[in-house]
Parts: sequence; C-alpha cells; structure tokens
Amino acid sequence: MGQAAEGSTGVTATAPVAATASGTAAGAASAAGAAADTATVAGAATAAGGAKVADATTAGATKVAGAATVADAATVGAAKAAGAAGPVLGVDFGTSNSAAGYLVEGQPRLIEMAPGEVTLPSTFFFDFESRETLLGEPANQALLNGDEGRFMRALKRVLGTPLMHEKRQLLNRQVTFVEIIGGFLAEIKARAERETGLRFDAVLSGRPVVFHGVDDPREAQAEADLRACYEAAGFAQVRFMAEPEAAAIASGALERAGETGLIVDIGGGTSDFSVFRTGETGVEILANHGVRIGGTDFDRSLSIDHVMPLLGRGSQLRKVLGDETTPMPQQIFNDLATWEKIPFLYTPSNRRAVQDMQRLACAPDRLARLLAVLEDELGHDLAFAVERGKIAANAGAGDARIDLGILERGLDAGLPPVALAQSLAPHGQALHRGVTETLALAGRRADEIERVIYVGGSSLMNVVPQVMRALMPGAEHVYRDVFTAVTDGLAIAAGR
Repeated sequence: MGQAAEGSTGVTATAPVAATASGTAAGAASAAGAAADTATVAGAATAAGGAKVADATTAGATKVAGAATVADAATVGAAKAAGAAGPVLGVDFGTSNSAAGYLVEGQPRLIEMAPGEVTLPSTFFFDFESRETLLGEPANQALLNGDEGRFMRALKRVLGTPLMHEKRQLLNRQVTFVEIIGGFLAEIKARAERETGLRFDAVLSGRPVVFHGVDDPREAQAEADLRACYEAAGFAQVRFMAEPEAAAIASGALERAGETGLIVDIGGGTSDFSVFRTGETGVEILANHGVRIGGTDFDRSLSIDHVMPLLGRGSQLRKVLGDETTPMPQQIFNDLATWEKIPFLYTPSNRRAVQDMQRLACAPDRLARLLAVLEDELGHDLAFAVERGKIAANAGAGDARIDLGILERGLDAGLPPVALAQSLAPHGQALHRGVTETLALAGRRADEIERVIYVGGSSLMNVVPQVMRALMPGAEHVYRDVFTAVTDGLAIAAGR
C-alpha cells in the first residue's frame, strides 16, 4: 500500500473485544516521511457492529500481465460491491499505516482516526498488566515506556503464510492473526460508522499487485487470508482493487488525455507499478506488476549491515575441541532485523541458544548485547532506532547515526548517506527490474513514459526516484498525495 501520513493516531481497547474510540495523536518515527506504525487490535469474529459474516463476494485484483480498460476512472474495477444495499467503505490496510474513506458529493472523504488524523498505524501492543490492546501512538508509547506486553508490526506481510492460522496465547486467549487483523479492521469499520452515522457492510480493499511474488503459490492464499480478516471484522461484501490502480484514480492520471504514465507505489511491504494511458473518458491500465520490497525491507538491510554486527553477526565461534573457529549462525540476526518476525524471538530456547553461543564466542561482549535484546525484549526498540537513523541519513545528514543507547550507553552505528546508499543498492536494482518487467508487460519502452507519479511513504527514499529518473530521464516526475492517494482512489471507486 501507499503509506499514510505521519503523526498518526491511536486507540485503546480492553481485550478481548473491539477497541474503543479514545485516541491521542502523536508523531512517531517513520520511514522517510511515512509514519511509524502502531495500531490496536480487538476482537475477532464479533467485530464492531456484531454483524455475522455472510458469503463475501470478491473481485480479484488485476492480473499482473492483464490489461484492464476502464470506461470511467470513478468506476475502475467495478468497485461497487455486487448486491451491496448501502455505502461501500474504501480501506487501505497497509504494512505500516492504514486509512479508510468514502465518497461525499463526488469527492473522497477520509475517516478521522483522531482529531486531525486520517491514518491509523498498523501496529499492536498487548498490555500484560492492564489486559488492554493498544493501537496507534499509545502502542508506540507503551513499547517506548517499556511496558510489559507484546508489540507487533507489519502483520500484512504475514498474509499467505501458515502463521496466519496458527493459534497463539495473547491476554489469556488463543487467537490467530486472522482474528488479530480482523479486530484492527473492525475498529476502522466502527470508527467510520461512528463518524458518518452510516452502516458499512461492504468494503473495497486495496491489495498489492504482488503479495509475495509472481507465480508464488502463497498469492491466492494471501488474498483469501485478507478476505477472511475483513469477514472477521463484520464486512459482508468484500472486493479488492490493485493499490496502484486506486492511486491512478486519485493522482491526476486523468489530467492529460492521451498521456502514458507510470504509477510507482512504494509502501511498507511491497512496491507496485501500473502503466496507464489516459483517454477522453477514463484510464486504461496497460499492466500491473509488483515486487515484495518496501520500507521494512530497507530497515532490514540497514539493521543487518550496521546494527547486527554490534550484536555478534559476522563474528566467530570457537569449536568445543581444538583451536578452530566456525562462523556465527545468521538466522537469529536476520529474524531480529525483520519487523514481522521480532515477536517470535523471545523464547526460552532462543535465549538458551544465545547463552551457549556466548560461551564459545570470540567476541562474547557482542553476544551479551544480543542476549540482552532477547531477555529485555528490545527488538522493536532497535527497529525503531534503525528507522530513525534511516530518515536522518535519507535527509542528507552527514552525521546520521543509529542510536542504540537503549541497549548500551553511548552505543551507536554511524549511517552517513553513502552508507545508506550502499545498503539499499540491491533494493534499487530490484526496483529497476520490477519497472522494466512492468514496461515489458505493457508493451511500452521507457522513453514512452511521459509522467511518473510517486505514491507511498517509502517512495520518499532517495533510492526510488534515483532509479526511476535513470530509467526514464525524459519523463516528468511528480509526487501526488504520497500518503493518501491509494485511500482516496479506493473511496472514489467504492462510491460509484
């Protein structure tokens, strides 16, 4: 999805049912201008409004290679849910932030998640003491305060994996990620209904063109999982639209008849591309394509390259017998650098394994830091520190650093812009391939693209426009409502 505006809001909920409508707004650390994410989850199948889910209808997202001709931009994707008697809510459930909107007198109106805030960060904090579930800035703050509980972020990236349906113990309940995400979507639904006085039984949801990869068997399961989450939230009609198509509707694609353009949507978990052509009456989508790269992947690379070596990555272990050494296992460092995997690391077996490695480590002080991260559950604190350092380095700060003082007084990792560029270079190459493949699917050359429209908070990372300008130097490059374009487009399409 295109990441939503920074300074997002929060809501608290008493587990185990739906979240209430309190909330305070505050700005949290964000990926290159995309807000840091927090959100609360609540109940599951009994979502706000208590509607039992009927048979949901769905319209699959546009095929990667298929061209979709749109008669009118306001009706792209036949957005109106079949048989829906009432209004349709457009929802952009994102890896980092989420938002919702509906159409009012021909214009999209986004739902306020708190006064002056139209986005809800997509992260969760389950408070072990109060037995509450927090979303938004309260969840961020609970993590930063060191409250006892479990923090989760980037759950959109779990869609399509077996983890979605595994039950886990949270606040004395056995729940699945379908129920957790469903509770979050239920809060969005409830907030929209409170604000508007309307009942939203139908939803038009954005979805990435690619969840995991072209021809990946998890693709169909990921959409089925997302549909199940909306059903758990109480929506009886569920349809999907490719996120860059929604962005095309809202981002000025109709301004110039006869133009060939490219939507570049870089979100928290995926990068999506749409080649479009405008006509007198609408937009023709020539091709949709995507790659599983987003802001959280940028964070992961920076963490692996610059933070994990301070915790022992790349060091050596002495063999029990003799003087030989062997490389340190990499898996725990890779998982600690991956937002969606952090909550699963705090296990007794992992702590024992690190204790065993520390006894054999050639750099035991570094393994002591890793053990402290696991014992004190500081994984997300480190991830937010990486994110803050990324933003500073992307802004050109020559003295940008990743502050790791929460782990050890005075500890940090330098991150000058040149180091940022080096760590993100492989992602730039992958983005280049993704766009090249999209152009091939559309049957267009790079020099035929007249305008490149950027949406999604991670499109603000310098590596993104650098790649696109190198590939399409003759095109006009513009940013349009980076944080809300997808939601605006979904609202427009949902309302007509």
